[in-house]
Amino acid sequence: MLSTDAPVTHLGPSVLLLALLLPSTPAFFPNIWSLLAAPGSVTHQDLTEEAALNVTLQLFLEQPPPGRQPLRLEDFQGHTLLADDLFASYFGPGFSSRRFRAALGEVSRANAAQDFLPTSRNDPDLHFDAERLGPGRTRLVGALRGALVAARAQDYTLARQRLGAALHALQDFYSHSNWLELGQRQPHPHLLWPRQGLGNLAQVEDPTCSDCQELSCPENLLGFTLLTSGYFGSYPPKPPGKCSHGGLFDQSSSRPPHGGINKDSTAPSFSPHHMLHLQAAEVALLASIQALNLLRSRLGDGGFSRLLDISPAASLSFVLDTTGSMGEEISAAKIQARRIVEQRRGGPMEPAHYVLVPFHDPGFGPVFTTSDPDSFWQQLNKIHALGGGDEPEMCLSALELALLHTPPLSDIFVFTDASPKDAFLTEKVESLTRERGCRVTFLVTEDPSRSQGRARREVLSPLRFEPYEVVALASGGEVIFTEDQHIRDVAAVVEDSMADLVTLPLEPPLVVPGRPLLFSVDGLLRSVTIRVHGDVRSFRVRNPAGVSQDQEEGQGSLGHTRRYGQFWTVTMNDPPETGTWEIWVLAEGNARVKVQAQTSLDFLFYFGTPMEEGPHPGLYPLTQPVAGLRTQLLVEVTGLDPRGSPGEPRPRFSHVVLRGHPQGAELGRVPLEPQGAPQRGLLTAALPPALLSPSRPFSLELAGQDGAGRGLRRATPQPCKVVPVLLELSGPPGFPAPGSQVPLSLRIASFSGPQDLDLRTSVTASFALTSNLSRVRLQQNESTWGRLWLEVPASATPDSVVLVTVTATGREAGPVPSTHAFLRLLVRAPAPQDQLAASAHSSGPVLTRVSPTPRPSPLVTRGRARGGLAGNPWWGTVGGVLLLLGLASW
Repeated sequence: MLSTDAPVTHLGPSVLLLALLLPSTPAFFPNIWSLLAAPGSVTHQDLTEEAALNVTLQLFLEQPPPGRQPLRLEDFQGHTLLADDLFASYFGPGFSSRRFRAALGEVSRANAAQDFLPTSRNDPDLHFDAERLGPGRTRLVGALRGALVAARAQDYTLARQRLGAALHALQDFYSHSNWLELGQRQPHPHLLWPRQGLGNLAQVEDPTCSDCQELSCPENLLGFTLLTSGYFGSYPPKPPGKCSHGGLFDQSSSRPPHGGINKDSTAPSFSPHHMLHLQAAEVALLASIQALNLLRSRLGDGGFSRLLDISPAASLSFVLDTTGSMGEEISAAKIQARRIVEQRRGGPMEPAHYVLVPFHDPGFGPVFTTSDPDSFWQQLNKIHALGGGDEPEMCLSALELALLHTPPLSDIFVFTDASPKDAFLTEKVESLTRERGCRVTFLVTEDPSRSQGRARREVLSPLRFEPYEVVALASGGEVIFTEDQHIRDVAAVVEDSMADLVTLPLEPPLVVPGRPLLFSVDGLLRSVTIRVHGDVRSFRVRNPAGVSQDQEEGQGSLGHTRRYGQFWTVTMNDPPETGTWEIWVLAEGNARVKVQAQTSLDFLFYFGTPMEEGPHPGLYPLTQPVAGLRTQLLVEVTGLDPRGSPGEPRPRFSHVVLRGHPQGAELGRVPLEPQGAPQRGLLTAALPPALLSPSRPFSLELAGQDGAGRGLRRATPQPCKVVPVLLELSGPPGFPAPGSQVPLSLRIASFSGPQDLDLRTSVTASFALTSNLSRVRLQQNESTWGRLWLEVPASATPDSVVLVTVTATGREAGPVPSTHAFLRLLVRAPAPQDQLAASAHSSGPVLTRVSPTPRPSPLVTRGRARGGLAGNPWWGTVGGVLLLLGLASW
């Protein structure tokens, strides 16, 4: 039953999530969607991405690429600074910036979330409001320190979340305080140095503003030299004579003195000091660059590169069954790992992160993570097939542990010959693969020659491997069954997958007797590879010109075929014929086909719900669509070659196709709308509610044309799910320490109808976790709060990552999926000293002091901020010229 201290809130009939989130504390507008309300404004997303690109360029200029010519600053002047351009210049043409852009997206969404999340949106300390400048600086430094601590513990996902929160507060300081109005045009020299004072701060008895009855209030600040900031809303209450934040949605500005001082946007209705918006954005950008350079100086170039995933290479993650029957499989894994390490060492495709998780029964783990290939190889070489030998095993528990430590957008390879003993984890692991964007491939050896020798405690179902199929299907991976004698050859899929391939959509996606599988090849694809495995009698591949090739091994008219038992790979000749290809498969049972290719043209996608009213117009980030909630799709196209020949048409995507999963039936088509400059590759689409049902997973397929007008298609490897309720799980801003109790907050909201839900909680470590909610009943447009308490034992290992999961499951039988909320926590002993106050080899300040008349750095690039920033001579007239600040000492 619903706890008495978790009251239900009626949301009202209008924009439902908006009612959940207001009132809130404003800031620079959150993201690109905000520009619908205030065109020409610079958003938190712009500032965050511009700062990261500038620091990345600085890193590339200072660290020449091995075997390539050093980058030159003049090559980037006069151009919009883009991630694809940086990667092509540094690593070479064709190397993808997809993971880097995904990492920037994590930071940007964490930044924007500060304006939306219930635990942060109303806290004046997190936005430098209500003259809370000292406490705000404490929280800012704490968030930045948290990013540093998490990165050093190699939890880069958590580090990006803390970094986004820190940059949000830092940028808000320059929009919400009167730093600009005091004549300052450089970042505050002590804002990131907690041992230094902030200067002369206005006290509660000091009047700061005069009354202003207009939307625009350029002269409402009283003549003084004290540092202040505006009050917003009703908490804390505005004392007499104090400035308000201002804007149509600020309740405090309805009481004298009216008006406000925020510089969040170019729109007077939102920002009374809109005339200083571009200058505030300029200084906030410089401050963001300083903060990122601070982290770079503390982490070193390698650690900073891993924080922002500044590499085209994927991670290498193995989950290994170590029971006595797994000798051949372990040897195959070692061979593939050794080959990858040796072939890619020192090159751009050398993995930046390695993960290894062993398992057997009844145990699994511990997880081993490193960025050193030699350490990974030494650890892998210690693993041998010992003991056990019975079935089933703790495979999904080990896979969950691997997902917790593997970077997003990575491949995970599971080697086993046993079914899962922990099949109850299937739905949770499936959801976690979507949340992490990781693809899971199972290599399962079913060797008939030893079927009588492997002990089994019970008669096992022939469907015992179904959990692997479910997880693989949800993650965009596959389950490959083979035999011991072929495992070393079949395991070559590990190296093939590490080549950062795209999966080409098949129509239909599954083998249907008497029908060919169709796929399209465009002129941007190379190294097209077809994999066929299962109970296959024969198959034939036919190109658009009518040339065919069957399953016979060796070189054929279309490519080279290899066979290992019931596993075939066909590597097509380059360049492949463009157009529609056919694959005819004759099978006696289950057959699987997958087509992959190399290309730089790919895309990332995110979901959100538009917030078009209130103090924070923007796109509220969603991990997946929520039933009944208006949903916007945001697409980032990668590999557009922004420096192509002048006048040459670039590829463009015109619409997105939603297909039912796994059958592949078309559910509908939605047009894609470009956002911003074409070279940025940002597209949005409003997904009709009729296409989004919790009982119907779907995949996304972008369709358009290449530069020559030929058809172009790209698809997501992972299908998407619509969840029935919104589930938000949040924790405290710091790190849980051994021997502490950690309070957590849970919010549940329904937008599509009555919900009767059972709630389950779990934690990866053996910690005690309690909750005041086990069941909740919600009507449409209702929400409720819950509380959880995590007991961290005194024996907890510092720097260990803990995953807390809340699962909401409908009590009525039906195909509606469960909803999962995940929260990462890093156990950390209290720091003995301030890690940001000084480096290990210096007692000086964190930041170099900015002189009153600073000399601009010679490193300038054109930026992507949509505001233009043309009013200042340091900023260009197209897109804004961004100053790349190089700090000489820390």
